[in-house]
Amino acid sequence: MDRITSIEDLHRLAKRRVPKMFYDYMASGSWTESTLQANRDDFAKITLRQRVAVDMANRSTRTSMAGQQVAMPVALAPTGLAGMQHADGEILGARAAAKFGIPYCMSSMSICSIEDVARHTDAPFWFQLYVLRDHDFARRLIGRAAAAGCPVLVLTLDLQIMGQRHQDIKNGLSTPPKLTLRNILDMAAHPRWCLKMLGTRRWDFGNIMGHVEGVDSMQSLSGWVAEQFDLQLDWEAVKRIRDWWPGKLVLKGVLDVEDARKAAAVGADVLLVSNHGGRQLDGAPSAISMLDAIIKAVGPETEIWLDSGVRSGQDVLKAVASGARGVMIGRAWLYGLAAGGEAGVTKALEIIHKELDVTMALTGNRDINQVDQTIFHQNPFLANS
Repeated sequence: MDRITSIEDLHRLAKRRVPKMFYDYMASGSWTESTLQANRDDFAKITLRQRVAVDMANRSTRTSMAGQQVAMPVALAPTGLAGMQHADGEILGARAAAKFGIPYCMSSMSICSIEDVARHTDAPFWFQLYVLRDHDFARRLIGRAAAAGCPVLVLTLDLQIMGQRHQDIKNGLSTPPKLTLRNILDMAAHPRWCLKMLGTRRWDFGNIMGHVEGVDSMQSLSGWVAEQFDLQLDWEAVKRIRDWWPGKLVLKGVLDVEDARKAAAVGADVLLVSNHGGRQLDGAPSAISMLDAIIKAVGPETEIWLDSGVRSGQDVLKAVASGARGVMIGRAWLYGLAAGGEAGVTKALEIIHKELDVTMALTGNRDINQVDQTIFHQNPFLANS
């Protein structure tokens, strides 16, 4: 890992080490991938003011997210199938995040279970939930997260129906992988991945298998999952979950000013400005382009975070200077996981932290909590630009 200097280096290594089915699931977007690309392009449009002859000593990136002290304003986003990028991936991600001093958020659609991750980590982690039609199961899942000590629930709102991801369909994505000739040959071409997977029993959705009556095989699981995303999701359903959950509530997938106002009104502690990493509505605006308008719409009472497109410490700084209290990273930490397990995730966090720290200094700042819009040379997504 010594020669790895950027998230893109980890990306290239991950592509070599993971079977195509799971690499494509991690890296691709929906339809034409125009929103996936816009997330990156729009960060690049923001330019920074280089400052000189300023005191750069005693810098700090420490701040808080949802009331939790963090080493930098970054959390690991909930990502499905992390345990298929690397054996025991959710456990490894949670460990790396805890050691670094930032939060890890576990996906409902993880390979390891809530209880499994809790047994193998010391620090509390966050939990992500989809709005499910099976209310009893959803309530039990929330109870399991609370029992495991999760202080934050991230409720995903933008996956009532799944955006078409062409590569997943072409690859016949499944967990565990279907043993077709094509998949067998692909897995055989990735012996490192295979050896790690042979060393674990964690192969299917640990939060679901054994916790839903009648779901006892991958076939029954696939049918159950396909029926569970609630097409009738409305704000009353969100209010119901707000009532069920005793801790901090984050609403993920807010990308519209009108929706942001409604989300704040139901009592969310945090709004996460996100387009699901370009994996849902293709043709939607980038997350960073909507951040300022959403912050202005809800006011200072509601904490705002951002995800989608964050690949560097400079992206983190740009988001924070635009008004976000923090960001969540998805692909960036998954590339590290796929490239090198827990050490790879740690490397990804070290890269992002160093980029954040150095860029903050070169724009004339020593404290992440004091960074604001004055660091920009140009930001076309601010109302006053």
